[in-house]
Amino acid sequence: MTSTDKPRVGETPAARQKRVWDKSAPSYDKQIAFFEKTWFGGGREWLGQRAHSRILEVAIGTGRNLPHYPAGAAVTGIELSPAMLAIARQRAAGLGRDVDLQEGDAEHLPGGDASFDTVVCALSLCTIPNPVTAIAEMKRVLVPGGRLLLLDHIGSTWPPVYAAQWLLERITIRAAGEHFTRRQLPLVQAAGFQVIETERRKAGTVERIHAVKPA
Repeated sequence: MTSTDKPRVGETPAARQKRVWDKSAPSYDKQIAFFEKTWFGGGREWLGQRAHSRILEVAIGTGRNLPHYPAGAAVTGIELSPAMLAIARQRAAGLGRDVDLQEGDAEHLPGGDASFDTVVCALSLCTIPNPVTAIAEMKRVLVPGGRLLLLDHIGSTWPPVYAAQWLLERITIRAAGEHFTRRQLPLVQAAGFQVIETERRKAGTVERIHAVKPA
């Protein structure tokens, strides 16, 4: 979830995302806390319960998942926005967690092949310009048998809600690159992951996915 802004002539999708997230960083925690309570409740806990060992969080934002990861896990987080990363560093320090936080792009992930046991992406594939490329990168950095854990808002199963989401997208895609009818599960399946668990909630507008890279 992010605020909207006017697009700039010649601006790349990644540059627009970086600018929009930098602008929204100071108010993000307050904004998303409301949606987490009313819309995404329990989602971050669900992710944290399934993450283990060497964890890469893609688009870590302000680090709101950090309190939910296992104490002994080695966590790396990448984020396009330096302003969001600065808040994530403060959160990690407050939790006493040693987290490797890097500025980076979901479509060009750090680390070699098979270098993480878990990859997490929460509320971000809805805005990543090329989710197919991002999911392929997530698969690349996972070890065989590694876990992919996703949480996002998606197109509703209820036609009136889906229609409203589609109309909203006419504004948000152009202004902030945010999609409301995009769904990640078919992309995960097409990338060759084995889906272990899926849950859809809130009239089908929220989906949790636990998938595994084949051994």
